[in-house]
Amino acid sequence: MAQQVVLASNNAGKLAEFEALLLTSGLTVVPQGRFTAEVAAETGDTFLANALLKARHAARASGLPALADDSGLEVDCLEGAPGVRSARFAGPDACDADNNALLLRQLAGVPEARRGARFRCVLVYLRAVDDPEPLVCEGLWRGRILAEPRGTGGFGYDPLFLVPELARTAAELGTAEKNRYSHRGRALRALVAALRP
Repeated sequence: MAQQVVLASNNAGKLAEFEALLLTSGLTVVPQGRFTAEVAAETGDTFLANALLKARHAARASGLPALADDSGLEVDCLEGAPGVRSARFAGPDACDADNNALLLRQLAGVPEARRGARFRCVLVYLRAVDDPEPLVCEGLWRGRILAEPRGTGGFGYDPLFLVPELARTAAELGTAEKNRYSHRGRALRALVAALRP
């Protein structure tokens, strides 16, 4: 029987990615919204700190093992920004379009060769709320930021993130293909491997 694990997110796009990636892992993902309407305050200054805050909140609310990630976009010429502030780059109530617009404004005039970037995902798995040794996995996905969006899939910065080896943006990839390359896919594969007996 599959082990239930609560996903510390209410993001529908993220939930769909996790469900697809964990399909054969023996884990069944349950969204934290089934247990609480509250979300953890992301007050950490690193991806790991925020992932731990979210995982502990979800485990406490559900009584289940918890899985949480904190991920974001790090742009080389912006010294790693937006980084841990990726979801709130343009302000606390910013939507994807707002964040993308601000990123494009900040990169205006930056030549293509200097628009390198990476998506980073730090994933935390807690067996229980007080787990003293959380399992931590990380995934990176290198790419480049375009001058205008392309594609309609994905979410967040996907329409601006060009995957050079595919000559397409993350928003132009199908779900399975994106999961094969993405930072979240890499982190989750590392987690599944680490959980195998």
